[in-house]
Amino acid sequence: MGYWACARLEPHRERVALYHLSLAGFSTYLPRLREWRRSHGRRIEVRPPLFPGYCFIQIELQWHTARWAPGVVRLVLDGVQPARVPDTVISEIKSRERNGLIELIKPPLRRGARVKILHGPFRDHLAIFADMKPRERVEVLLQILGGEQRLELARTDIEVISS
Repeated sequence: MGYWACARLEPHRERVALYHLSLAGFSTYLPRLREWRRSHGRRIEVRPPLFPGYCFIQIELQWHTARWAPGVVRLVLDGVQPARVPDTVISEIKSRERNGLIELIKPPLRRGARVKILHGPFRDHLAIFADMKPRERVEVLLQILGGEQRLELARTDIEVISS
């Protein structure tokens, strides 16, 4: 029985690498995320790789053909042979898929949670989450000008940070 290994791929050439690896007889696995972004005022779904620049390859007998497949930069080695990825890791990643894509769950917002501002004039400032507002807006408390100021931002403009 074969084992899973990991391959480093050329940037933005995942499709080429997966195609040539499948032609060479390798089973591949490239886990993808489901993310929602805004583009020109519209909400669109994008599907970036979970591990950009890497994919998993199932090796049965030999691995040298995979190393020289177009789109593959190298295999992740453990000495002179490919490093084994435990089957439990692959099955854990696959168990988190919904309709073929993985959705990462954002931590819930709680009053008093520490957040980082991602966009705008207060970018990279730390604040405290105060309240949720209508239309995907949030209210945060920001220490500025010698006091605490309330600021209303888009939900996508903040990120919860761990303590």
